[in-house]
Amino acid sequence: MILAGVVIEQLGRQHDRKAFQSGSAALDRYLKQQARQDAERRVAAPFVAVCPPDAGVLGFYTLSASVLAMEDLPEDLARRLPRYPKVPVTLMGRLAVDQSARGQGLGEHLLLDALRRSLAHADQIAAMAVVVDAKDDAAAAFYRHYGFFSLQANPSRLYVPMDLVAQLLG
Repeated sequence: MILAGVVIEQLGRQHDRKAFQSGSAALDRYLKQQARQDAERRVAAPFVAVCPPDAGVLGFYTLSASVLAMEDLPEDLARRLPRYPKVPVTLMGRLAVDQSARGQGLGEHLLLDALRRSLAHADQIAAMAVVVDAKDDAAAAFYRHYGFFSLQANPSRLYVPMDLVAQLLG
């Protein structure tokens, strides 16, 4: 099984991104052409899954700080929060797995790693939830399986509150 030797680390020059093929041209292009620039400019923090000593990328995700408008949150959640116009969240902007690693649990492994990192930093850099933008119905179903909920204004934008992340990772 591929997960036995997988390490997830921040994207660096040593990682070979050329052969990565997730089946999504936009995600492949991002990893190959833009991810390192985003990291250098500190607009996103890309993390990659590799199986050392091979430096070929098997999967990746990105994290960044973001905000949600209070009116986008469900009323029951919004009631429990301070009356700010926007609340801080962690955005998982992208998540993709190379086709060679499909069906081996790497997507789940990447998601759980992203949630762990998000939770670990939520006390130091406030974030009340993790937010994702699902690219299609299959992606939305994947996130819902892990406790994500759709936002009212945009059903393809999903979130999971940090308290549920803490329970999930318990």
